[in-house]
Amino acid sequence: MDWTDRHCRVFHRLMSRRARLYTEMLTTGAVIHGDRARLLGFDASEHPVALQLGGSDPRDLATAAKIGEDFGYDEINLNVGCPSDRVKDGRFGACLMAEPALVAEGVAAMKRAVKIPVTVKCRIGIDDQDPEVALDTLARGVIAAGA
Repeated sequence: MDWTDRHCRVFHRLMSRRARLYTEMLTTGAVIHGDRARLLGFDASEHPVALQLGGSDPRDLATAAKIGEDFGYDEINLNVGCPSDRVKDGRFGACLMAEPALVAEGVAAMKRAVKIPVTVKCRIGIDDQDPEVALDTLARGVIAAGA
């Protein structure tokens, strides 16, 4: 967060024409209610570029994903890996590793809302989770949901 803004992405694009670039994580609330031109705007040279969302409400994820698709993003990525200290009053980022069924619901809602790929960024586990079990459970759920 606060790093991969449009200026950083253009700089990264200069290093590789083929790499997929990702936005900083934007919460669904910011995408739905914020200054979309400022938050979502990007230069055509950034393609392929993915919008990375933070959120847990399937309806809001679907709405934000559709907004991203309409802005011209090539992919929607759900961030289930961010350990940001900003995740105090919301259910987004790495804390969702503990709720794989909710993540799968969000992915399914986004898949219904958009035609572009939906992907998930995650960790191998959090806190006292067994990484093999946690990651396998999450992966099975999001793959079944269409990620």
